[in-house]
Amino acid sequence: MEKSPKIGLQGLLRPEDSIVVLIDHQPFQVANLHSHEPTLIINNTVGLAKATKIFNVPTILTTVTEERGGYIIKGLQDVFPEQKPINRTFINTWEDPAVTDIVKASGRKQLILAGLWTEVCVAMPAIQALGEGYDVFVVTDACGSVSPEAHDMAVRRMVQVGIVPINWLAVVSEWQRDWARLETASQLGPILFDHGGGSGVALAWEWQLLATTPPEQ
Repeated sequence: MEKSPKIGLQGLLRPEDSIVVLIDHQPFQVANLHSHEPTLIINNTVGLAKATKIFNVPTILTTVTEERGGYIIKGLQDVFPEQKPINRTFINTWEDPAVTDIVKASGRKQLILAGLWTEVCVAMPAIQALGEGYDVFVVTDACGSVSPEAHDMAVRRMVQVGIVPINWLAVVSEWQRDWARLETASQLGPILFDHGGGSGVALAWEWQLLATTPPEQ
């Protein structure tokens, strides 16, 4: 019997097999974001975006009717100043070949999605991409909805069909996998300081203690 790709070591995220699509983190969506505090969603999304650059994970930015819904949030665009977000009319990102052709050309099968709103612009592409053979992960703390119920029901719906919910710190931890990988670990620390909340504070304290010479007895 063939083992599911979602269990065992192969069920964990790997930078070389991952691709990220960040969907519609725009003013219109943020204005009606009521499932979470918007500051938290922005913080987590920008933290995830910064981590993709450390691990060389291709990342696609996309907006929907930006001429009315607004440009992608500044903190996210600042991470990718060279990248013009793909502007769509499709509500479902996965119906736009401008996005899907890039994903297909990458050859990567671990598809990581985050966006606004969870029940619409995240659930639609997640469900369709799963049916096309991708292992789909949704970063739930970089997503949000018009209400807590809308977000919760969207996550439940996606889990029911086999999509994996995950938070942004879990994503970067699976990419890192081993703290002995110093090249990425040394770059990841500052991102956690800025975006990791209590975990970032604790890590900074740990680095402080490691750098402190114990007093002589």
